Amino acid sequence: MEFLSEYGLFLAKSITVIITVAVIVGIVASLGQKSKKHEKGHIEVVSLNETVTTMSEALATIVESADARKAVAKAKKKSDKAEQRSEKKALKSGSVPVAKKRVFVLDFHGDLRASAVDSFREEITTVLTQASSEDEVVVRLESGGGMVPSYGLAASQLDRIKKRNIPLTVCIDKVAASGGYMMACVADRILAAPFAVIGSIGVVAQIPNVHRLLKKHDVDIELMTAGKYKRTLTMVGENTEEGRKKFREELEETHDLFKAFVGEHRPGLDIEDIATGEVWYGAPAIKKGLVDDTKTSDEYLTGQLDNADVYTVAYVQKKSLSEKFGFALENSGDRFLLRWLRRLMGPAQVS
Repeated sequence: MEFLSEYGLFLAKSITVIITVAVIVGIVASLGQKSKKHEKGHIEVVSLNETVTTMSEALATIVESADARKAVAKAKKKSDKAEQRSEKKALKSGSVPVAKKRVFVLDFHGDLRASAVDSFREEITTVLTQASSEDEVVVRLESGGGMVPSYGLAASQLDRIKKRNIPLTVCIDKVAASGGYMMACVADRILAAPFAVIGSIGVVAQIPNVHRLLKKHDVDIELMTAGKYKRTLTMVGENTEEGRKKFREELEETHDLFKAFVGEHRPGLDIEDIATGEVWYGAPAIKKGLVDDTKTSDEYLTGQLDNADVYTVAYVQKKSLSEKFGFALENSGDRFLLRWLRRLMGPAQVS
């Protein structure tokens, strides 16, 4: 009882402090938003060449001798000087040095609503200000699909790259199914890890119906529409066979559009053979023509480091002060709950 009394007093004090701080932060955030326009986000660019070099040098300091490291550094210095001399010689002779290929890497992790498209469109817009037909865009794609309009928009963003005649490669390390494959098929080349899941060229829709439950409890639902097919299936009303038929027709129409889209971008496919809603792993997907090669994104990108400058491009959205504060409160609440459970139950039962 003494513990519960102490805990109750402590909890009351904690809640009071949290509410007070929340109110103060809310007022400050509100005033800040009025006086300063909120920036949505910014672009972050990281050189994969420099990242890999830094990691390699860090490992070399441990596994290589000092003499070996000096020899490597000396050879690199000599190579850099030779490259600089070559560039100067080319400029003096009036010839233009051959520009090194650039590879711009974007990431797309899709949910049901393809929410990542908001950042994705900003990244593509940024890349298109610099990329040329001599460069390449690589998209590391991961998605099990979702809503048709959302993934249609995401696929259209990739098509912006194709319309500029910039080579586009999509790498699939885990899954690109349904709407995910709708995006992937836009690329000039599709690479997939050996056990990545590919395909699911189909359409699915399901709607729960509680009409019989409501009817059992004498609950009436009045559904009024203008237009014969304004509502085909409903969650609470009584569904008719005519409505079901129309709904199936609409699904088939969507599926036909999906098949036409994939067939347009992958003309070598036997579309009727693969548009069954089935999925395949990497190697079998090659036989079906869904992908062009089995290779992880890491293997593909690191293989280009010697001949290209590789950059990862990401649009990072800024969180508002209230969002940051809410996250902090959530974390502090989790830590508080964990400490209380450990005290109550013992550390062995809560990890």
